[in-house]
Amino acid sequence: MNALLRTAAAALDGLLAAGAALGVAELTAAAVRRESSPIVAVGSAVIDVTPAGVKDWAIRQFGSNDKLVLQLGVLLVLALFAIALGIAALRVRRSAAAGVLAFGVIGALAATSRPDGSATDAVPSIAGALVGAGVLYGLTGALRTATDGSQDERTGVGRRRFLLGAAAVAAGSAAAGVIGRVLNTASGDAAASRAAVRLPAPVSKAAPVPKGTDLKIEGLSRFTTAAKDFYRVDTALVVPQVDARDWSLRLHGDGVKTPIEIDFDQLLARGLIERDITLNCVSSEVGGPYIGNARWLGVPLAELLRDAGVRPPSRGGPADQLVARSTDGMTIGTPVETVMDGRDAMLAVAMNGEPLTFVHGFPVRMLVPGLYGYVSACKWLTELELTTFDAYDTYWTKRDWSARAPVKTQSRIDTPKPFAKLKPGRIAVAGVAWAQHRGIDQVEVRLDDGPWQKARLAAEDSRDTWRQWVWEWDATPGSHTLTVRATDRTGATQTARRAPTRPDGATGRHSVVVNVT
Repeated sequence: MNALLRTAAAALDGLLAAGAALGVAELTAAAVRRESSPIVAVGSAVIDVTPAGVKDWAIRQFGSNDKLVLQLGVLLVLALFAIALGIAALRVRRSAAAGVLAFGVIGALAATSRPDGSATDAVPSIAGALVGAGVLYGLTGALRTATDGSQDERTGVGRRRFLLGAAAVAAGSAAAGVIGRVLNTASGDAAASRAAVRLPAPVSKAAPVPKGTDLKIEGLSRFTTAAKDFYRVDTALVVPQVDARDWSLRLHGDGVKTPIEIDFDQLLARGLIERDITLNCVSSEVGGPYIGNARWLGVPLAELLRDAGVRPPSRGGPADQLVARSTDGMTIGTPVETVMDGRDAMLAVAMNGEPLTFVHGFPVRMLVPGLYGYVSACKWLTELELTTFDAYDTYWTKRDWSARAPVKTQSRIDTPKPFAKLKPGRIAVAGVAWAQHRGIDQVEVRLDDGPWQKARLAAEDSRDTWRQWVWEWDATPGSHTLTVRATDRTGATQTARRAPTRPDGATGRHSVVVNVT
């Protein structure tokens, strides 16, 4: 075997050892918990240390696929190191095997250091590393035997042993990985608990959606966003699968006279309200996609706080921040004053008439109209703590996002799309505008550098939902720029000043360039 083939075989040894380690770790994680998988643990740690600007870029470039891209990136880095260790093992077999163990230690530390981590979360990484180190040591020994000029090599026995060993490792690793992945993605008891949920009738129903709320124009966002189409932006590499029968919520902290611990059935029994509310993410740029409108069912949050003896700061309460904690360790801080000012802040249990999906926070998520999701919409909620903004920084505020983030007045052109090729004649320019908890009063469209012209507004459902609009344009040949702006009920008009998403939401006016031929 010449030197090039020998090096390639050594690189293959490294990849096979890494595959064996990951396969065993994935299978072991199924017996521990899927969040203990080293790929998930290391990926989550990478998310936590990634600068906010890089996260914004990833969301803009990859959308909801950002987590898949991250995991593929982790696998690529691991593969490169595995190749390097495999080649090094030809000279320093024990040291290279020890390098595999070092990667196991890194995975174990990443898993146990997670906010919801425990000592047992280290087991998959350690088990995988031990197997991977043994595989690398054994395959390297077989490769040396096959290429050292011995009688075995001359008869081809050594090479056959190496190839058979490599094939066996590949097959075993693939089987372990596939079985582990299947077991880790199976929802099991959690799915059964969701299927068993029977939603009580709300004590306060949402008003019927007024006629004319949905203009039903092709290319325009529907007034109600289906759960499957609703945006998802979070840091969870693996969607938590929470069994509603095991779920509970703890409410405690500064100014709480009567701490509350409540299970899911007790929460449903408190009396639910039903409301249409538009939710949007601060990571969405001007004209961006991370916004949706749904009919939510949930427990009034202010009422729960009052039952615990909580008073807002304006009435002498000592806490000005409500910290929500998720089962995956996420923390989100919300102004207590805002939660208790009369708006329909809720602990939501259903979306569009169905229990929340796992992706959108089953069994319980928080929702506060008029605030961006990162300061109000904690999914997979397990704890509420009353504290102060001075005393505690939540996940996003530690990363230079604003602690308070009311939704900005914004509008978007849904149709025509950017760079659309249109024919002359009457064209419907349409989109949505929003200013949750203030409401939209007016939308205007400008053609090129011409005057602003009023668009026709669809009927309003409530001030907490977005509002559709349309402007009829007699299109003439040429390249044209269409720009939109909205004015809310306070009289504030959407600013033209461009600002990035960080620290508290993008500003500017959405425009599209189209060609009429």
